[in-house]
Amino acid sequence: MYKNIGELISRRRKQLGMNQAQLASCLNMLGFQISNQAVSKWENGSTLPNARQFLALCDALGIDDIRGVFSGHGEGLLAGLNREGRKKVMDYVQLLRDTGRYSDRQEQEELRSLPLYSLAVSAGTGQFLDGEDYEMVEVGREVPEGANFGVRVAGDSMEPRFHDGQTIWVRQQRSLMTGEIGIFLYDGSAYLKQLAVKGEALALHSLNPKYDDIVISPELPLRVLGKVISK
Repeated sequence: MYKNIGELISRRRKQLGMNQAQLASCLNMLGFQISNQAVSKWENGSTLPNARQFLALCDALGIDDIRGVFSGHGEGLLAGLNREGRKKVMDYVQLLRDTGRYSDRQEQEELRSLPLYSLAVSAGTGQFLDGEDYEMVEVGREVPEGANFGVRVAGDSMEPRFHDGQTIWVRQQRSLMTGEIGIFLYDGSAYLKQLAVKGEALALHSLNPKYDDIVISPELPLRVLGKVISK
């Protein structure tokens, strides 16, 4: 382990074939008015650079792994390389960053494509959903992972939770428990409703109290298209 910062500065400067005046000149080009006398004081330990000077000094000396170098644990892959070699390594690192393919940013997310039906699901009178009238859209974390498709709401019968024009996301499944909200196909129309029990029959319930429930007739099949899982 190096004894002190001054010893390390001196050793790195000499490895690069620089004298104190040349190192001071490098620092001046980085915007710091530093004399070779100041460099000498740093190296003999009589003074220390401030934080901003220290970072500029590391830049001038080609020290990229600051923690590794000043803790005495070496520079990892950069160990044994001269200034030109380190620059080539860092140039390649920057090249990899620029491609965007190797980013470790946690906020970066993988997009997926889901069908979004352009025929609005009715929250009032009902509109037909079956068919291929949809567009594929890219979605991220804002859409639950279990969603298989999206639909646009029409009407206000499911307010205050769902609003006219809102896009909701649905997990395709063939059955629902009572109390769950889903997309239903009934009598040729698609509905966004809550499955409920009314007397001895099933009903499609609206959250908006100004709309009456749609009681399911045993003579007309009720088909569940999926469960709403929008956040």
